[in-house]
Formats: sequence, structure tokens, C-alpha cells
Amino acid sequence: MAEENPQFKSFLTCSVCTEIFKDPVSLGCHHSFCYSCLQDFWAQAKNKNCPVCKRKSLNDAIVNFSIKELADSYAGRQRSAPSEETQVVCTEHLKDIKWFCKEEQRAVCHVCEFPHHQGHTVVPLEEQVQELKQQLRPDLTALQARRRRHQELEETYEAMVPHLKGQRVKTERRIRAEFEQLHRFLREEEEARVKALREEEEQKRKRILLERKTLQEQIRSLSEGLSAVEADLQKDGLSFLSASTRSRTSARALLSGSDPKLLPGALLDVAKHLGNLAHRVWEEMGLRTTFSPVILDPNTAYRCHSLSDDLTSVRCRKVIQEVTNNPERFSQYPEVLGSEGFSSGEHCWEVEVGDHPSWLIGVAKESVERRGERHASPANGIWCLLHHSGKYTNCTGVIQTLKRNPERIRVQLDYDGGEVSFYDPEDMTLIYTHQHTFTDNIFPYFSVVSASLSRTKGVRVCGVSSRTQL
Repeated sequence: MAEENPQFKSFLTCSVCTEIFKDPVSLGCHHSFCYSCLQDFWAQAKNKNCPVCKRKSLNDAIVNFSIKELADSYAGRQRSAPSEETQVVCTEHLKDIKWFCKEEQRAVCHVCEFPHHQGHTVVPLEEQVQELKQQLRPDLTALQARRRRHQELEETYEAMVPHLKGQRVKTERRIRAEFEQLHRFLREEEEARVKALREEEEQKRKRILLERKTLQEQIRSLSEGLSAVEADLQKDGLSFLSASTRSRTSARALLSGSDPKLLPGALLDVAKHLGNLAHRVWEEMGLRTTFSPVILDPNTAYRCHSLSDDLTSVRCRKVIQEVTNNPERFSQYPEVLGSEGFSSGEHCWEVEVGDHPSWLIGVAKESVERRGERHASPANGIWCLLHHSGKYTNCTGVIQTLKRNPERIRVQLDYDGGEVSFYDPEDMTLIYTHQHTFTDNIFPYFSVVSASLSRTKGVRVCGVSSRTQL
């Protein structure tokens, strides 16, 4: 390389990157820049002004072949010189490929460009590369976003594994506890029934022994009388005559009264102890257990919600729990659904609300939004009764006037009739009825917030009492 000339080097230096030109292009104001530097500058400035004089460029930059030859020569970038990248050589002219013909969609060398591609749009290879890169960047961004979504989903699945184990352990513990109660009940029932059987046996055994003792005494008296009569019959003459009257009187006294009979019911009443035994025990078990028409689904519960072990009550705590980000879960508002949906028929349940200050109770469609912003309203697939600040509204802003604050609310869903009604079960006063033509699966819906100052901390699902059934 020739001795360095500062003015010559300045002429061949890009004012953007301050490096020797690479694929130089010139603007109408005659300022030149590296093609890639100019494109990056324009992208950041969001205009096509010259980086030096700020004049607006009316046309795209034009490749400056003269400056390119000088810059390549100055920097020692001859076509035949080795570079970090593999040099692609035109097989026809044995020249480095530096250009791209857009009409023929192929890379060409400097010789190919003149005159074989006259009239074609021939741009520097780097320009075409940058253009294709720009076209590829949205795909790259989309791929990165998709990979991120896959990674988030993978992380969710990873978190589900220990959560699944925790669910299994807790549920197994509850199952064993429930069955232990059933086993205890069955053992107690077994002991009670065996005890009753043994008591009956003891009573009847004592009765038989008493009857047998009486018979033994009667047998002894009869035996003595029989021996006396037989002895008198052995006598003769005056001895027999003097004893006969006494013997007859004694014998007839022993023969008076009825013959002995076996007492009825002396044996065990086996049928009483075994008849329909399992069914009677089942009925007794039913009297000691409760049935809830609605079971809450913990997989839908908001992260601050705490459900009871039997999944019939929910309360809101200030502590945020570690829960999985499964699609069924409400992640925006403190809400939870019942575990069973309805697609036909009539269904009803009661909810014990006590003096809880703020709650929403009703039904929601299965496709209700569970993550984004929305209001609890019929327009968003939620039909409910709202209690807040001592007021009751129908979730459309209409206040309902009640003669008292009920501690229970009855929800009645008539799916086919398209109605959701709310009652005060104490006297079956109708509070409000939502009307809608249902098409989705409809699930019981509950929403409660923290109630630290109230006696009632949460709401609980109850069965419908017989006196209030319609």
C-alpha cells in the first residue's frame, strides 16, 4: 500500500462510521457514505436526509463505482485478495461477485454488469443482502415471539409437575381422611350391631335358663308325686284304702293346669340383624353426611382465593399463593367457578353469605374471559347478583331494593327457559331475574374479596332446604 495521505484517506472515509468506504453510494448533494451506514442512519432518523448537510434526498442513493474502486484499492481490498469471508468468483469472468441483478435474481460480477445487464436494475450485492435481511427480520421477530411463547408454555408445564404432586398429596390426604371417617363409622356401626346381637342372645339365654329351672322344679314335684302313687299302688287291703284318697288328691293336684309349652321368640331374630343390613347402614351413613349441589373447582380459583377442604366454601386472603398459570384459572379478578357446568334443565343451590361485605354470585359461561380486563356483566357472559357497600345490584348498574339483608341467597338456573333468578330463601322473595338465551355451558360463579372486619370471611355453598323448594 502506498504511503498514507491524510487528505486522500479523508476523501475515502465514511462520515457515519468513520471507516474506509464499503460499497459507497452518493446522494444528490454529492456526499457519499457506506450503503449500510446510510440505510441504518435513515432508519434511525426516520427520514432520508443527508447525514452531513441534512438536505432531503429526492432519489435513492446511487452506487459510486469510482470511489468504490479507490476505497477498495486504498484498503487493500482487491478482488483477488483473501478475506475473512469466502470469496465467490464469477465462473465466466473469474471476477469477484459484488453485484446483484434484480431482473434475473442472481449475483453478478463487475464485468457481467457491463454490458450484459444494461437496462436491468443492478445493485450492490451488500444492498441486496441488506434488503433481504430487512425482509427476513419480521420473520425473525415472529420466530422469537413464537419461541418465547413456547418457552413460557414449557415453563408452565415445568411448574405444573410439582403442583401436580402437591395436588395429589393433598387430595390423597383428604381421600384417606374421608375414608377413615367412613371406616370409623362402619367400625362403630359394626360394633354397635354385634353388641345388640350379643345383648339379645344374653337376654334370651337368661329367659331360657329361667324357663328350664321352672321346668326342672315341676319335673321334681311330678316325680315325687308319681313315686308316691306308685308306692300306694303296691299296698293291699286296708292300707291301700286308707292311702287311696290322699294319693288321688295329690295326683289330681299335680295334674291340674295346662301342659308346658315352648316360649315363642326364644331364638335370635336373625332377620332383624341381617335383613337389608348394608342398605340400613347406608341410610344411616347418609344421615351423617351432607350433599352439596355445587363443588368449587380449585383449578379456576384466583391466586388469593382459599377453598375449604370439601371444596364448598371460598374466602379471599391477602397472601398470594403460588399457583400454575393454567388456562382455566382466573388471573385478573378474585373469581372461581363450580366444577360442573350445565347445558340444559333446571338447577338450584343456596349460598351462605352471612355479613360478608362484598360478593358476586351467579353463573358464567364456560368461555368467559379469565385473563384480560372486563366487567362482571351479561355482556361479558356473567349473570350475577352483586352486593357491595350495603347495596345490591344486578351487575348492570340497577340497584335492587330488599326489605332485609339476607344471610343466604338462592340461585335458580332455568337453562332451557333462559332465566337466572335470585331469591331470599327465608320467605322465597324474588330479588332479580336475568333473562338470556343460553348457548354455552353455564357454570356456577362466585367472586369474593377480603373481609377482615366481618364475622363472615367467605361464602359457602349449601343444599336447598325442603321448606324453600319450589
